[in-house]
Amino acid sequence: MRKLLFALPFLLLPLVLSAGGGMWLPLLLENLNEEEMKGMGMKITAEDIYSINQGSLKDAIVHFGGFCTGEVISDQGLVLTNHHCGFSAIQDHSTLEDNLLENGFYAQSKSAEKSNPGLYVMFIERIEDVTGKVLNNVYDDMSEDERSKLIAENLKSTKENFELKAHEELIVKPFYNGNQYFAFVTKRYSDVRLVGAPPSSIGKFGADTDNWEWPRHTGDFSLFRIYTAPDGSPAEYSADNIPMKPKKHLEVSLEGVKPGDFSMIFGFPGRTDQYLSADAMQQRTEVINPIRIGMRDLSLAVIDSAMRADAQIKIDYASKQARIANAWKKWRGESEGVAAVNGIEKRRAMEREFMNRLEPKPVKSKIYTPLLGQINDLVTRQEEVAKTNAYSGELNYNIDMFRIANILRRQVKIADNNGIEAFKQRLPAIIGYLEGFYKGYNPKVDMEVAKALLPVYYENVPEKHLSFHSRDQVEFAGSMDRMITDLFQRSYLTKGDRLIALLKNDPENALDLLRGDMGYVYVAQLNQHNEKRVINIYNEIQQRAEPLQRQYMKGLMLFFPEKRLYPDANSTMRVSYGKVEGFTGLDGKKFDYITDLDGVIAKYQPGDYEFDLPLDLIELHKNEDYGKYAMKNGKLPVCFLGSNHTTGGNSGSPALDAKGRLVGLNFDRTWQSTMSDVNYDPSICRNIMVDIRYVLFLIDKLGGAPHLVEEMTLVK
Repeated sequence: MRKLLFALPFLLLPLVLSAGGGMWLPLLLENLNEEEMKGMGMKITAEDIYSINQGSLKDAIVHFGGFCTGEVISDQGLVLTNHHCGFSAIQDHSTLEDNLLENGFYAQSKSAEKSNPGLYVMFIERIEDVTGKVLNNVYDDMSEDERSKLIAENLKSTKENFELKAHEELIVKPFYNGNQYFAFVTKRYSDVRLVGAPPSSIGKFGADTDNWEWPRHTGDFSLFRIYTAPDGSPAEYSADNIPMKPKKHLEVSLEGVKPGDFSMIFGFPGRTDQYLSADAMQQRTEVINPIRIGMRDLSLAVIDSAMRADAQIKIDYASKQARIANAWKKWRGESEGVAAVNGIEKRRAMEREFMNRLEPKPVKSKIYTPLLGQINDLVTRQEEVAKTNAYSGELNYNIDMFRIANILRRQVKIADNNGIEAFKQRLPAIIGYLEGFYKGYNPKVDMEVAKALLPVYYENVPEKHLSFHSRDQVEFAGSMDRMITDLFQRSYLTKGDRLIALLKNDPENALDLLRGDMGYVYVAQLNQHNEKRVINIYNEIQQRAEPLQRQYMKGLMLFFPEKRLYPDANSTMRVSYGKVEGFTGLDGKKFDYITDLDGVIAKYQPGDYEFDLPLDLIELHKNEDYGKYAMKNGKLPVCFLGSNHTTGGNSGSPALDAKGRLVGLNFDRTWQSTMSDVNYDPSICRNIMVDIRYVLFLIDKLGGAPHLVEEMTLVK
């Protein structure tokens, strides 16, 4: 007998999971989380958080640009997000004569606010469970091809028959590995103007050194405003547009926070993998992460040495070093965090319990017992190609000659497939990108990075994963060092001015030159071979694992009915909650929950690209001129910690107190907390937030824009 895929019995799940943790769909809070949230101190209701009948908190939260979160903080459409989320817009409006990144910016009138073509914010109008429609007539015993085809047809039918109002759009996404589907009715606004931002010396204070670290002292915020057509509908930029009148805006609290306070994060987290098998978690944290970390150790050592030796290289490579170090720190924190809380063994214990619960149920056991073994077999089979993929991925990311070769390879493909005219149409954009890329490029530093990484690649990657072309080059040159030197000396990819000039003056000849260029051919051959012998196999194994993981996820929900298993993040609207609290580091050192301006001044290094400060801020600190934004002890708060579950995409998310009022702005995690992407543990995971009082102080006292603070609804 064919069995229809089940609908998850959310309404029957008891509330027994330990406090905090999880990224929850806001429409399910009433049944799943409200009781626990109130037990932790929340003073509002689930209806106040998510409602389709009245303005609720969800109506003040926006997906900012599709990559961050923002929140509406006035009845005139003022939006708060992170400085790093608004960085591109701030940069676009910066010139040598008016450098907004360096000097900061606050519009003194609405007419001075700056438009940003291509930037948008998206509101969620409502969320609906459409599992029954998408999985209609989908049965357990179907083949994957049959299942995929029917789901695609059902999705198409669901979208075609979904009732939408003017300007509404529909997004349908899978949850729980495809066991459930939700529809998100959205509304997008495309006239979003820059209103204000602090200088980068504040908005990026600490830069890469402090990234993923605590104590933290970064004023990571920026301000934008949503404009609409005169009738209030979404519209492209027009001088006739007016500031948005939102359904809801957040109240801003001056009360501050203290340890133990209820804390809630609202936003659009990007991706988590909370339900990996123990073997998969172990492979990620003990095999793949160490490869990536080791390769970046070598890359960063070269770059750091060059930056210390040459002031110009320090300037040119500051952003590049931060980019490389960002994931390096994250992987270290993820692996060390999982080890510190014994996460892999705890996952194995859960798997053993899963098997124990299956044992007395022979019918179900026949379906679910083999799954873990089958998943882990694929994990084992995937390890060899996963390791090579990690090594090759680090070559392509860390060696700039590889990066530019891959970018140009895509452009050459356009010419090959669509003709020279299609290539010429893209030339202005290509040249513009190359001019920016080569502006800070140093071929000698890049060659030393290659000499550090390529020998590791050749030593550790299996022979069958190495392209004949690259091996022949090594043998021909006689040594790895000589081969790399030849690549960099003979390739046009390391001679940006000559390459750009050729593209401008003779694009057809430039294409011919690229196709025969030693560096370009070397990178293309290496990656083409990798795609065929590594990535295709990796993806094939991944595709085979997906239906097994879906069934396993279904089994977890069936046989752990007492647990509320939240869905992995997938860039949809979520709520997480916890407490304001400090933590104890892996070395046993205790860290307080809050920092203040004294700590900012203590890190001050005049002229340093990470720790310089505006002189006006130093003067305000000297005079203790903090106004109404000071704490009771007279100090000015800067950042604070919470045990909220966050990840990428939560940048710019509002930190809300027990009454749903804005008390801070989420922007980072401590480095050991990065393990929360695979294993959230409230004993160790902490998110980092800018205290809203510091934001208001910087706008008002330092930025000279009290009119923007007056526009907000301040409460205490």
